[in-house]
Amino acid sequence: MHRTILETKISSSRVKGLATTAAVLLSAGLSVTFAQSQNVVVRPAEIHDVLINPGMGIQTFQRFNGDALNTGTRWSEVGPETPLNPTGIKPDFPDASVAYLRWFWSQLQPAAGEYRWSIIDLALEQARAHHQKLMIRMMPYDQAHALPEWYRQSGARRINKPTDKDGKIWQPDADDPLYTKYWGEMVAAAGARYDGHPFLDSVDISTVGYWGEGWGPYLPSWPIQRQLIDQYFDAFHRTPLLMNFDALEALRYGTQRGAGWRLDCWGDLGRPGKRFSEMLDFYPQQVVKAGVQDVWQRSPVSLETCGTPAGWKEEDHYTAAQVEYDIAQAVRWHASTINIKSTAIPAEWENQFDEFRKKLGYRFMLRRLEYPEVARRGTMMPVNMWWLNAGIAPVYADYILAIQLRGPDGASAVIRTPAEVRKWLPGDAVFDDTVAVPYTLPAGEYRFRIALLDARTLEPAIRLAIGGRQDDGWYDLGSVRLE
Repeated sequence: MHRTILETKISSSRVKGLATTAAVLLSAGLSVTFAQSQNVVVRPAEIHDVLINPGMGIQTFQRFNGDALNTGTRWSEVGPETPLNPTGIKPDFPDASVAYLRWFWSQLQPAAGEYRWSIIDLALEQARAHHQKLMIRMMPYDQAHALPEWYRQSGARRINKPTDKDGKIWQPDADDPLYTKYWGEMVAAAGARYDGHPFLDSVDISTVGYWGEGWGPYLPSWPIQRQLIDQYFDAFHRTPLLMNFDALEALRYGTQRGAGWRLDCWGDLGRPGKRFSEMLDFYPQQVVKAGVQDVWQRSPVSLETCGTPAGWKEEDHYTAAQVEYDIAQAVRWHASTINIKSTAIPAEWENQFDEFRKKLGYRFMLRRLEYPEVARRGTMMPVNMWWLNAGIAPVYADYILAIQLRGPDGASAVIRTPAEVRKWLPGDAVFDDTVAVPYTLPAGEYRFRIALLDARTLEPAIRLAIGGRQDDGWYDLGSVRLE
């Protein structure tokens, strides 16, 4: 909608009112001009802080905000079953909006038909209490954590022998119908209990092999692998799913069905004498071969470090330039979250990781706002906004762009706009429309405030990269007079 700006004279009383508005905006770091057509034009000041927002950023792993970090370079794959005991001392680790936890099958189902959902219930409650959402994976087994004993004694087939090189761990024959049956029953039960839970961020599609990552020497036939993937889509209709990365056909199939994707060895640039590197010889090529370059536009991409940044630092061949290479590749993949296994970031690389955090996911900035200085109650008010998503991905959950008109005597109204925030890909977006001014509001001066609201709670949920944020999460950008 184009508006012609005309020369006009403004009375002295009007000038005084406009000057007061300008003073308030300037004190909040905002730029304001008054178009001659009696429209208010606000250009909010950009801020350069790291923003903690839902569904993006560095994650905590097997713990929550405020919990002690893993020491050194090691971590545990065994998800917590009881409440953690915070030390009371804030760790030197970024606040996170997502906690990533994963548990073995033997933890979640110690006996046939007996599920310990209390473990995940507790994790969801802990996430809520720490102002986080929960990303989870249910894992069949790994080299140190066997399949549940009841499954191994159920008559299910084993595919390797005790005398094999890998014989210390009982590996299942995933083509055995019992594997699909029992694993699928747990996935279905989890979906029935947790699909759409307000504090569940996403679920990994975990199928076969170590950690359920879908790779290894004993993969089932493709129809079985596809069936194991389909079980997740049958169980989870509202909670986003993430497809594990390594098996090409599985990655292609899962993402075509609507899943995002995650890889678990971000940062592997090889070691002296090692010929193969995930970051140089596999991951970039796999993205292209699977055709998942554009999945980020509608479903999230999540990464996990190969080892830990502290471990990289101990390896003398890792340099700041190589860390920057890894970050640049993550930016090209349009990642939203990254798991560094709740370990310390080496001091030399903290600035690089902070700049990385400013790019991960979305970063919304209102560049220009225009609305009438005076609006009539019970009519439509034109509003024009120019937004910039300065991040590398969209937001994947539903949020509402809202305007609040807030009067001095407690009178206020929240006006929801029809803006489709999930479609704000990196780059510019425009909202240019009219909104209804409630007739029930009394005449008078009102503050013009905006926010991105959680669609469930209708509370401000996203921090913007601009000044003017108030204690209640709304951004105060100007005034409007209702007549």
